[in-house]
Amino acid sequence: MRLKLRVWRQTGPDDAGRMVTYEVDDVSPDMSFLELLDVLNEKLILGGEEPIAFDHDCREGICGACSLVINGTPHGPQKATTTCQLHMRTFSDGDSIDVEPWRARAFPVIKDLVVDRTAFDRIIQAGGYITAPTGSAPEAHSVPVPKPDADAAFEAATCIGCGACVAACPNGSGMLFTAAKITHLGLMPQGQPERDSRVLNMVHAHDEEGFGGCTNSGECTAVCPKGIPLAAISQLNKDFLHAVRAKS
Repeated sequence: MRLKLRVWRQTGPDDAGRMVTYEVDDVSPDMSFLELLDVLNEKLILGGEEPIAFDHDCREGICGACSLVINGTPHGPQKATTTCQLHMRTFSDGDSIDVEPWRARAFPVIKDLVVDRTAFDRIIQAGGYITAPTGSAPEAHSVPVPKPDADAAFEAATCIGCGACVAACPNGSGMLFTAAKITHLGLMPQGQPERDSRVLNMVHAHDEEGFGGCTNSGECTAVCPKGIPLAAISQLNKDFLHAVRAKS
């Protein structure tokens, strides 16, 4: 296939940035999208040009690093798929593809397609953990957990923190990510002692980082590669109201 890529190029946080057009020939349908960028970068390097900076690590849909907006959709057009798992057979010969970084106040662009997502780390540091000493790992069946709670906790725990929810949200909200982390721990017995303080601290950290408010538009769940449901935000709201009442 022959494709035209319009890629966002930005030398640094203070640069205005711009879209630059590149032609890529002999694209195999079996390539992943990141492999396409690898081929383009090899071409740029051989031509004495600066390669395109983009994040990647595992390339297996696990780490969440491959944060790209492709034709206006975080991670591209295929549902429940990260950019590294998106294959070029999804596109057609002659297609024009726009490639941009996440767009959010809380995710400033570092260079080209790379954004600073350490705001997520600071939300986790505010309470996304359990501090109660539990000793060595207990036997799996020694702490009974209702099946619905276990299933919901596991579903929330699949969040990889990629930030697609933020990039898709019209308000730039990170509430789906925050809700997934709060819900995961709040449904488990080990997470109960800090349940109230956790939700208050993490929501406060979310707001302090400059993320927008959630208006339940649902764009976040539509692009989440792990399918975190909007119900996680409902659980966060329930926990938050309970914590506020308990504190007052």
